[in-house]
Amino acid sequence: MPFNNKQDIKIVVAGDSISKGVIYDETKNKYTILEDNYVELVRDKLNGIIHNTSRFGSTIMKGIQKLKKSIFNEQPDIVLIEYGGNDCDFNWVEIAEDPEKNHQPKTDFATFENTLLETIDLVKKNKSTPVLMNLPPLNADNYFDWISKNNPDTKKSILKWLGSVTKIYWWQERYNSVILKIAEQTKTPCIDIRGAFLHHPDYTKLLCIDGIHPNKEGHIVIAKKTVDFVKDKYSPLLNTSAL
Repeated sequence: MPFNNKQDIKIVVAGDSISKGVIYDETKNKYTILEDNYVELVRDKLNGIIHNTSRFGSTIMKGIQKLKKSIFNEQPDIVLIEYGGNDCDFNWVEIAEDPEKNHQPKTDFATFENTLLETIDLVKKNKSTPVLMNLPPLNADNYFDWISKNNPDTKKSILKWLGSVTKIYWWQERYNSVILKIAEQTKTPCIDIRGAFLHHPDYTKLLCIDGIHPNKEGHIVIAKKTVDFVKDKYSPLLNTSAL
């Protein structure tokens, strides 16, 4: 899509807590919104208007319903789609209580794939440009400690169902892989956040204590990768005076 001759490009960010800027503040012992999150860091570097519709805990099923409303109200030129982290997650309390049961993720794999395809199609039919963002890697050990509250009995119960802590990373990687597959299949641009994190010698330092949310340094990495992506794909959007 040519943006050269258009003023005030509109960008809708549709995502979960990562795009909302949620981090875990260890001094306050609670989740808070990082003021300098990646969306805000990128905002000043673009010649456009960013409308962030992201919500904490959002799955792609919730996201597409919200997007259906905002996309027609905002009439955006670009829609950044960032989902998967909550979709691939499980109800760990229920798993700990009954590890023998057949537990399902918040969004099963096939539904996630089909809904992501539907979301891209919705954006294109609105004559907007979809852009995907893949998943930052998680720290399986820290996340396991987090979901079990470091309780030995809870850990034992979850591990009975899980089999191995490394399976947490593998499961998230499946959802990340389908994002990349759909990006290639539909010729949709994708910002490789996972690659940017894994490029670091120790990507776990870019994550909060919960092992899954990017911390302040992580958001800086996401912002830089996003700006590099825009520079490569949509250079007219860059506010060169702010770079």
